[in-house]
Amino acid sequence: MRVADLLRKKGSSVVTLPSSATVIELLDTLDDNKIGAVVVVDQDQVVGIVSERDVVHHLRGGADTSAPVSTLMTTEVNLCGPDDDLTDLAVRMTEARHRHMPVVRDGSLQGIVSIGDVVKARLDALEAERDALENYLRQ
Repeated sequence: MRVADLLRKKGSSVVTLPSSATVIELLDTLDDNKIGAVVVVDQDQVVGIVSERDVVHHLRGGADTSAPVSTLMTTEVNLCGPDDDLTDLAVRMTEARHRHMPVVRDGSLQGIVSIGDVVKARLDALEAERDALENYLRQ
């Protein structure tokens, strides 16, 4: 299964913010959308990603919530493409300890995939395989 197949099932909408957004705007966005990460986009280009963990680390020392997201976002964003294999992606995400990965094609943001999405897709595929084998054996 490819990333594009997963996006067709789950949808391709991505919550984004500009790097100039404040931490409080980020918190509102995370809470309003019930999500764990936001892709940071400036001038239609992915420039970072910021997660709940980033916020916790930022606020732990009593940092300012009016600070821009650019002060806490990860700027070296690991990206994947729609044609990437989900099994390979699961390995990459696990090894790098990334819970969210933006999907980009030709510089354009196509969606976002979480490790939960990848695991669910793999479990669904295994269940379908099992059902097919059981049906074959019953014939």
